[in-house]
Amino acid sequence: MKIVGVAACTVGIAHTYIAREKLMEAAKKRGHEIHMETQGVIGIEDELDPKDIAEADVVILAVDVNVKGKERFAGKKMIEVPTETVVMSPNKLIEKIEQLV
Repeated sequence: MKIVGVAACTVGIAHTYIAREKLMEAAKKRGHEIHMETQGVIGIEDELDPKDIAEADVVILAVDVNVKGKERFAGKKMIEVPTETVVMSPNKLIEKIEQLV
């Protein structure tokens, strides 16, 4: 499965990056391709490539705030969860997504 996503917490520091790393580790562990963008106090990092978005089977928004550029994901299966969910249970989240997609 090909996954793209955005991680962003209210402060844009700790949970943003922890959620990104945990989600990437969990997806790769189960054999999925994943690309994650972060949005925080220093702006957008690792901005998603439009080609990766177009090829994605699902979009994961691990966010506690509104994200910029959400319109890029129009027409895609999108799952939005709080960053805390990803930090606490990344493997369960990926398993659930596998069942939905």
